[in-house]
Amino acid sequence: MSTSTTPPGDATVPVGTAAIGRPGASGGLDRRTLTVPSLVFLIIAASAPLTVLAGGVTSTYAVTGLLGVPLAYVLLGALLALFAVGYGAMSARITNAGAFYAYVADGLGARQGIGASWLALISYNAMQIGLYGIFGFALSSFLEARLGLAVPWWAAALAGLALVGVLGVSRVDLSAKVIAVLVALEFLVVIVVDILSLAVAPEGISTQPLMPSEFFTHGIGAVLAFGIAAFMGFESGAIYSEEVKDPARSVPRATYTAVAIISVFYAVSAWALAVGVGPGRIVAASRENGPDLVFVFLAQHGGTLLTDIAQVLFVTSLLAALIAFHNAVARYFFSLGRESVLPRWLGAVGRRNHAPVAGSLTQSGLAVLLVTGFAVAGRNSELGPLFPVLTLFTWLTNAGAFGLIFLLAVTSAAVIGHFRRDPGGYSAWVRWIAPAVSAAGLGAVFVLILVNFDVLIGAEGPSPLAVVMPAIILATGVVGLVWGEHLRRRRPHVFARIGTGGNVEDVAAAASSVAGAGDVRR
Repeated sequence: MSTSTTPPGDATVPVGTAAIGRPGASGGLDRRTLTVPSLVFLIIAASAPLTVLAGGVTSTYAVTGLLGVPLAYVLLGALLALFAVGYGAMSARITNAGAFYAYVADGLGARQGIGASWLALISYNAMQIGLYGIFGFALSSFLEARLGLAVPWWAAALAGLALVGVLGVSRVDLSAKVIAVLVALEFLVVIVVDILSLAVAPEGISTQPLMPSEFFTHGIGAVLAFGIAAFMGFESGAIYSEEVKDPARSVPRATYTAVAIISVFYAVSAWALAVGVGPGRIVAASRENGPDLVFVFLAQHGGTLLTDIAQVLFVTSLLAALIAFHNAVARYFFSLGRESVLPRWLGAVGRRNHAPVAGSLTQSGLAVLLVTGFAVAGRNSELGPLFPVLTLFTWLTNAGAFGLIFLLAVTSAAVIGHFRRDPGGYSAWVRWIAPAVSAAGLGAVFVLILVNFDVLIGAEGPSPLAVVMPAIILATGVVGLVWGEHLRRRRPHVFARIGTGGNVEDVAAAASSVAGAGDVRR
């Protein structure tokens, strides 16, 4: 456990600890089960390496028409490494499955923390549920092409949803083991694509995609907006902080490692694919083939067997990302339920495996509702088989990424607020310089995503969705702030424990403290 000081003027209540008592007594998560490598795999899984190469990289080339895509991953990796400086230091002090929620509550105030928690919930849910659109499409297409089975996309999505749901109510180390295998195989396939690309190189080994002039030009905003989606999930290490061995060291190490791997690997792979297809043809080929470009390339230069393996792993890549985001959502529900910010039953965990069962089942239920809704809406759609990709996947994942980028910027400000109150011997670089630069940089990316949102959702010309979807995400955060004010006025004993991970006894003690002090945290 870790603690931090209480802001001046607040009630005398310990803040910043994620203490959960004995399993069964407080309903805590399974403690000390994850190692640093396991945590790294969980973080990287959310980024889905093969999905990024097949979908993200090719889409960026196609939409922007720029060759400097590899540099976007380098720049964004550097920006997120700056974010990780303060974030990692704060995670060493605050151990809470609510991550953003607990950090913002500690650094900026309890109401802001609740606003952040609601924003995180809708953003992570949007990312996770949106992935069922492309998962259902990919699995359905593969079954029909290879086995002759005509399975509707929604049936394939619901099958994946059932598997994710089962893993969600199991021990977290089981999910980590499954994900580790899937991610390792993904990396292997992408490495094979990279090697083949450099071996084929129809225009020679070119450094043109690495030239700054190909990146710092009109359209850079769209490149960054697409690129940042590849990193979503890197911040989730803190979500598992209650379940890792030595959280003070494991979370920062895993976060730095994941950012470095994601940044370098995606930059190299984006460059290699451009070389393999040819810098002069990569944009046109991406526009012609879309996500199939990688598999078309493999079929031409690697053979049918390798292509089939890659397509299977493309499906499992999506499955790994679904599991990772599902786990994140379940732990947010658990954290908020544990502190009575949301209904307390959401904090229920399994008696034997201490998995966040109630949060997991709630997330699965929401996914079933939305997948079913899109299945009904998509009947006889003029978009045909691509309906779940162009709607459920594109709309929700971009909306989720939009919300998470905003949260990253707010969390950077919360880091500054935390260390201004309690420097704890950290240098100025950790306390405010790196967080300030990351807040400014992430804020700029947030604006770029907002400006280019119509491009990101595939709209041809101005679209109401480009306004409505970002508005829904941000409005959820505002509603969270209002709910926080309600708790402050009506349930001060709950409000006083925001972000602390307190159990029932903690909340009761906090209420007594608040009554004696005559004030609560604002």
